[in-house]
Amino acid sequence: MTGRLEQIEAIIFDMDGLLFDSERIVQRSWNDVGERLGFSYVGNHIYRTLGMNRAGRLAYFTEAIGAEFPFEEFCVQTRKRFYEIVEAEGLPMKPGVKELLWCGKDKGYRMAVATSSSKDYAYGNLKNAGIDGFFDGFVYGDMVQHAKPDPEIYQRACKTVESDPKRSLALEDAPAGIRSAYGAGLIPIVVPDLVEPDEEIRKLAYRRCDSLFDVIELLEKRG
Repeated sequence: MTGRLEQIEAIIFDMDGLLFDSERIVQRSWNDVGERLGFSYVGNHIYRTLGMNRAGRLAYFTEAIGAEFPFEEFCVQTRKRFYEIVEAEGLPMKPGVKELLWCGKDKGYRMAVATSSSKDYAYGNLKNAGIDGFFDGFVYGDMVQHAKPDPEIYQRACKTVESDPKRSLALEDAPAGIRSAYGAGLIPIVVPDLVEPDEEIRKLAYRRCDSLFDVIELLEKRG
């Protein structure tokens, strides 16, 4: 165990794909609504937009599909479709979430969420899952000017819990999130979901973990 983890004082969590197994539901909703609007396989674009906020996705779809893509209608309908799926099937948490949160709490770490999702969506999911009380701070996608991979959201998250970025662990599943955390000076750990990290991301990340249980093991070894 190297010295970097010996001095951490905070853990900053991404949400979608890290705390919740939500990205696959988002992908389904994009495909369903895309077909309805006359655009096939829109869900494939999720691999390029992970970590983006609304403004980032608008710019991406305008470039990738064209100005004719009905982005506003797409957002309204996919949000509705997402909740239809969640209501029918639930929104599962990723394995190890509660165990990791209890581990962090027991060790006295300050904990925050740094998600590109909107406040209403994100906090609703955290509250419904009964894990909102574990966190000392929240930064949502509609609270920042620049989306991941810009470091702004992680800089703000550290300020929210008054932690030194160099002593703060960032847990992310997506490349844009790892770039954001690294740029803000945190210690990034990648726990892949839909996208396996490439060589660039593996170099930026302090460690790659298969699951949140592996993160717990790292923290337990720290003592």
